Amino acid sequence: MEKVVLITGGSSGIGYATAELLARNGYKVYAGARRIEKMEPLKKFGVIPISLDVTYQESAEAAVDKVISSEGRIDVLFNNAGYGSYGPIETVSLEEAQLQMDVNVIGVARMTQLVLPYMRKQKSGRILITSSVGGKVTSYLGGWYHVSKFAVEALGNSIRMDVERFGIKVSIIEPSGVLTEWGVIAADHLEEAGKGTTYEEECHKVAQYYRKGYTAGKQNATFNSSETLAKLVRKAIEAEHPKTRYQDSALAKMSILMSKLCSDKFLDNMMKNTVLK
Repeated sequence: MEKVVLITGGSSGIGYATAELLARNGYKVYAGARRIEKMEPLKKFGVIPISLDVTYQESAEAAVDKVISSEGRIDVLFNNAGYGSYGPIETVSLEEAQLQMDVNVIGVARMTQLVLPYMRKQKSGRILITSSVGGKVTSYLGGWYHVSKFAVEALGNSIRMDVERFGIKVSIIEPSGVLTEWGVIAADHLEEAGKGTTYEEECHKVAQYYRKGYTAGKQNATFNSSETLAKLVRKAIEAEHPKTRYQDSALAKMSILMSKLCSDKFLDNMMKNTVLK
């Protein structure tokens, strides 16, 4: 029996690449996103696009109901929807902060709550969550993005412990740099957050650093492709005994190790010097 997968944030980047890869390899894939038109090309691989906004309960319920009514089960939930909103804590509006938390954290909780009753009934299931190295290490002017990803790490830990006895396994994906539109979006948010403030010069410099990195990423060994991350997600899904966390590169593993071994002040200076040089 083919496994049924529900992916959030399926219109671009990691979610899109994972939907294609899994569909090509015999999975029944439902890809959800607000921009449903962006997922039309996935239909040729057998992916079923569905409208989904993880910040709205009605939208999330409708997406899960669609999968259950069609398939009768959900074997894998890949909580991938998210975005990057950088900027100084002082200048970013609390409305923007709330949205960042609603998408990156509450959205994960909402989808998980809706899917878990079916997985418990099945006595099996896999839940994967896209976090980030930024859930362990804070970059300069990363603001609410890091707050959300640190929260995602704790949320994933809690879900894992809650559901282990039901045969449901939870893994957190911790990428470093990935060639998606995320980097440019984060840079735009950062530039906007700094305009007309005492942080303007630093915000501009850091935004330029990210734009340069994400547009020249194909020549930069520190960046991975969405396809590479999709393979990592598939590995986590298919592992008999999946790890609780998967990093996509030696850089990611090294960064997390440094967060454990180095002092806060050392990490602060390193992060600032990296993006301001």
